Amino acid sequence: MRELTETGRARAVVEALRGVVGRAAAHVASADRDQAVAYDVASMSAAVAAAEELLNPATDPAANPAAGPDADHGADLALLYAADVAADLAGRLTGRESLWGVDGTALDGVATHVAAGRDPAFLERVAERVLATREAGPRHLSAELQLVRAAFREFAADRIAPVADRIHRADEDIPADIIDGLAGMGCFGLSIPAEYGGGAEGDELAAMVVVTEELSRASLGAAGSLITRPEIIATAIARGGTEEQKRRWLPMIASGERLCAVAVTEPDFGSDVARITTSATRDGDEWVLNGVKTWCTFAGRAHYLLVLARTDPAGHRGLSLFVVDKPSFTGHEWRLTQEGGGSVEGRAIRTLGYRGMHSFEVRFDGWRVPAADLIGGDGGLGRGFYLQMQAFANARLQTAARAVGVMQSALELAVDYVRQRSVFGRPLADHQLTRAKIARMAALIAACRAFTFAAARAVTAGDGQLEAAQAKQLACRAAEWVTREAQQLHGGYGYAEEYSISRLFVDARVLSIFEGADEVLALRVIARRLMKP
Repeated sequence: MRELTETGRARAVVEALRGVVGRAAAHVASADRDQAVAYDVASMSAAVAAAEELLNPATDPAANPAAGPDADHGADLALLYAADVAADLAGRLTGRESLWGVDGTALDGVATHVAAGRDPAFLERVAERVLATREAGPRHLSAELQLVRAAFREFAADRIAPVADRIHRADEDIPADIIDGLAGMGCFGLSIPAEYGGGAEGDELAAMVVVTEELSRASLGAAGSLITRPEIIATAIARGGTEEQKRRWLPMIASGERLCAVAVTEPDFGSDVARITTSATRDGDEWVLNGVKTWCTFAGRAHYLLVLARTDPAGHRGLSLFVVDKPSFTGHEWRLTQEGGGSVEGRAIRTLGYRGMHSFEVRFDGWRVPAADLIGGDGGLGRGFYLQMQAFANARLQTAARAVGVMQSALELAVDYVRQRSVFGRPLADHQLTRAKIARMAALIAACRAFTFAAARAVTAGDGQLEAAQAKQLACRAAEWVTREAQQLHGGYGYAEEYSISRLFVDARVLSIFEGADEVLALRVIARRLMKP
């Protein structure tokens, strides 16, 4: 029998992996009761879905006979990644076979393919091309998206990269010229319909993924997250706002004239959004806000705060969304007062990384908001939870793209360093272990990138909540490993703040926490959807 190609081997491994995850999802009875196993099954479902995307004709260069070296490299990456996923799954499965409802021999039939994908000599071959190109793999972008990528890569190189390390080390505000420049490029209106001043044209989520990756490649805190907040608030307004509200708020957001922040999380309630206690009480033509919000990124510079507040005690059905208008403040503290004694104040929370935008604790004390600023008007009462969750799908997709941008930057820095650094008389790049690390980084980045675009297509086509959550969970966990390995390859220099890799390492750590914590996404979004009968 003719030996399988790398693509054929990868397909065989992915098919076996899909079978294991499918049987486990059908077997695990409760994501709440069986949390340890449910978490592993959910995490592996995301990894397997990403492996499938590397074999998708839309992203597989082997499907194009004229692809040349890209086809071979793409097939190599697919096999390497599938083999790594198989090894990970085998480790999680061992000793828990009965809990998974899977025989311990489930992957025996593809053992030779897994061995081929994990062969150190094979990894060295994959690394050769990565070391030459500094790229994880083929990108498969349309001509239009290639132009978008080129424009934002140039902007990031000219405006963001030169100041990224300084902003991080000094915990400075993002310079106004970065914000103004992105506003001028239409960055804040990517998913806002043209009738409201935006640039949405049907494939806006793919463009958003490209833009977000390129900005995050330069700096997560100084640029990569700038479009996430307007994305969340604009989505909520577009889906739940009145026509008057759409025409009043969306053009100002799209133009960048009004910057945005989101106030959802509370000190005692992080991912458990349905239990928040910040209240909104009706008083004539106004609502009065009382409570404390935390981790409100960019709340100082923002003009609009999207505030989720309790308008009724009835659980998640008692939550509503408000747009709170305020002046923009620089720095780490701000305070506003109203006639009659109402106040709102913000204090920046010091963080390990993700600096530039600043994450604030925001305290509302009798702060009055016009009734017209309740999203949806009276018809929006009790719809806040649903509008917020819908908006989070786009935010999670965007966070996956942010993770890919951080990983791509870490890969480039690692490649540059190992090519010029000599260890024991020869370049670090010539050592087998270095090449194995570089190859595995590239395969992981390629898989996350392909899956993020697939999730964007799913969200555009309809629901996409599962795919967005899977892409976010996978890419953000991957970013921690990739930046850690890239930092390790730098040796002692990787621990020095003068080297950008140290910034990437601490920035990556936040990605698995915000926009849906890793464990919450796995158990309450991914596992529950997988286990539906």
